[in-house]
Amino acid sequence: MSSKGTVLKPGTPAPHFELKLSRDKKISLKDYIGRKVILVFYPADFSPVCSDQLALYNELLPEFRRYNAEVVAISVDSVWSHKAFAKDRKISFPLLSDFEPKGAVSKLYGVYKEQSGYSERALFIIDEEGIIQWSYVSPTNVNPGADGILKTLEELESKKK
Repeated sequence: MSSKGTVLKPGTPAPHFELKLSRDKKISLKDYIGRKVILVFYPADFSPVCSDQLALYNELLPEFRRYNAEVVAISVDSVWSHKAFAKDRKISFPLLSDFEPKGAVSKLYGVYKEQSGYSERALFIIDEEGIIQWSYVSPTNVNPGADGILKTLEELESKKK
């Protein structure tokens, strides 16, 4: 069963998480307080759509950082799979493992697909104070691109002025 009906909405405090980046290093959402986070949930390393989506975000990192935003990607794959995927695709942002307990963080954000055992293809923009400002769930076989991300980052920036 898909959890699309329970996807966290804008205005909701982003649930805290701490996940493994590697066998001996963890990253926490709290590590990003004071910066915006583009939180990317994706189904699987090495799948064609995921590869294209994450490669696009990797290319756009300088643009995202102009808005004081960092990309953090999460799937239920293991840290070893993430390490190989990041190396193969030259991904330079964190790929975090929601492996054990499987999908725990995906469930917190309402994007875990119980029947399939992986995350929806979902995007969240979390502001500097930890509040979700935008969320979007894409069909699993569709690359959501970056237009919604960039539009939201621009809107958040213009509110500051």
